[in-house]
Amino acid sequence: MIEITRETHTIDAGGKALGRVAVQVATLLRGKQRPDFAPYKDQGGVVVVKNVGKLKFTGNKYIQKRYFKHTGYLGSIHSKSLKELFSTRPTEVLRKAVMGMMPKNKLRDVQIKRLQLEQ
Repeated sequence: MIEITRETHTIDAGGKALGRVAVQVATLLRGKQRPDFAPYKDQGGVVVVKNVGKLKFTGNKYIQKRYFKHTGYLGSIHSKSLKELFSTRPTEVLRKAVMGMMPKNKLRDVQIKRLQLEQ
């Protein structure tokens, strides 16, 4: 079996837009920068993101964007605005953005575990 060497990438998110950082993180987690990339292989590296609490948001997203969660019971949909979620858990905002940019398959759960977020 071939051993995969995982590189550690450090990204400073201070003052950068949320989407720009999320694209960069998702690419590194999947390993798309490698010359031997294959979509069915888990070849990505470990990504450490620092200064997540200093992300910036463009447009009116900070006030208008909402995150929804359904508990499974009738009529029990809960929502939070980006402003509420970012004030309490800024790392969760970036994690949700990265999750949305990765393919929805079995590899996503394995790859997202290599994301380390620091405020």
